[in-house]
Amino acid sequence: MSLGLDRMHAALAALGNPEKKRRFFHVTGTNGKGSTSAMLESIARQAGFRTGLYTSPHLCRFAERIRVNGDPVGDDVLADALERVLAVAPEGLTFFEAMTLAAFVAFDAADIEVGVIEVGIGGRLDATNVLERPLGTAITSVALDHTALLGDTHAAIARDKAGLFRRDVPVVLGPLDDEALAAALEVAKDVGARPILRVARPGEAPSHAGGVFVFEARALSDGRARIDLPGLCVETHLGLAGAHQIANAAVAAALVASTSTPTFKVLPGLISRGLAAARWPGRLERIDKDGKAVLLDCAHNPHGAAALAEHVRSLGLSPDRVVLVFGALADKAWMGMLDVLGPLADRRVYAEPKGRAPVKASELAARFPGLPAPEGREAIARALAMAGPSDLVVVAGSIYLVGEVRGELLGLACDPVVAL
Repeated sequence: MSLGLDRMHAALAALGNPEKKRRFFHVTGTNGKGSTSAMLESIARQAGFRTGLYTSPHLCRFAERIRVNGDPVGDDVLADALERVLAVAPEGLTFFEAMTLAAFVAFDAADIEVGVIEVGIGGRLDATNVLERPLGTAITSVALDHTALLGDTHAAIARDKAGLFRRDVPVVLGPLDDEALAAALEVAKDVGARPILRVARPGEAPSHAGGVFVFEARALSDGRARIDLPGLCVETHLGLAGAHQIANAAVAAALVASTSTPTFKVLPGLISRGLAAARWPGRLERIDKDGKAVLLDCAHNPHGAAALAEHVRSLGLSPDRVVLVFGALADKAWMGMLDVLGPLADRRVYAEPKGRAPVKASELAARFPGLPAPEGREAIARALAMAGPSDLVVVAGSIYLVGEVRGELLGLACDPVVAL
């Protein structure tokens, strides 16, 4: 990993600047950016646009990172794009930079009309931050993660993520805390980004002051979500599970509603259908295996773990009905995650994810008792053997662990892990 934009600009120029030929939304956030990006792409596809979606990391196949019209590109398309990139690659080009460049090349070749780009880390120096005038930019959430790179306060992290903002380009903010919100708004106003919309925090009333629209998003009693955008109301059942997805859906809807591009006008019904049709593997994804329920979630920091724990508690399951499969990378805040997720289950299996150095299963077991397993496929096998027919197996702690377990459950061939 080597943050910076010089190599990206040099390579893009050599490739004919494919990023300038298409229109993109740009989304960042500690958590929720992938889900928001998936919902945003789904809305655009429902509106009849040919879409592109770039996200990271992948769960099973490299090609999952680059999607056209909702489907991962073929291996031949990915190989061709990477070959074009590597033919002009400047010295020191990183893995993530190469994949990002390949996405722009593939999207141009596929003649997409609307693309969604998810930031890798932060925003200001992320390889994706080469869009001169995106359709809209967003910060879904701010929490402490990647602090060695982005800073150790919510304000510092928010400022880094706000490096996406551009003059006269819409900004949408999720329900940020006071510190992160103040920093993001300061950058937005300094840059001259507009309009600025933000999702109201719990108990906060809608308002419009100082060029900032505060709008409400909430759950309805019938299980639908209601999003009250300025001059536009959207009600729908969300395709992605979890109460936290309401705020992510609100960010996606606001991005669509706020763009001033004449060719991108979406009616409320299309937003509703797009949010309902959105799918995002590994995010509160339920898979039934041998008559037993497995819940996969890519929560890999305490903020994400808290959202997962809230969802599991909402199911009304006592700890004797839950089996936890957990594994984390050593550079993550694994103790904070395990302190939240450990008490949900009275049976635990600890795996060591592939990729960067994992936390040893013995260290996890020292904090909350559990059985060690050398890798994800053995961990899920042990958990399923422990679980009864009415129990729930929860898998979390690392995206790479979720990807390995998902591949095992669905019989998918997985590419080698690249922990970036």
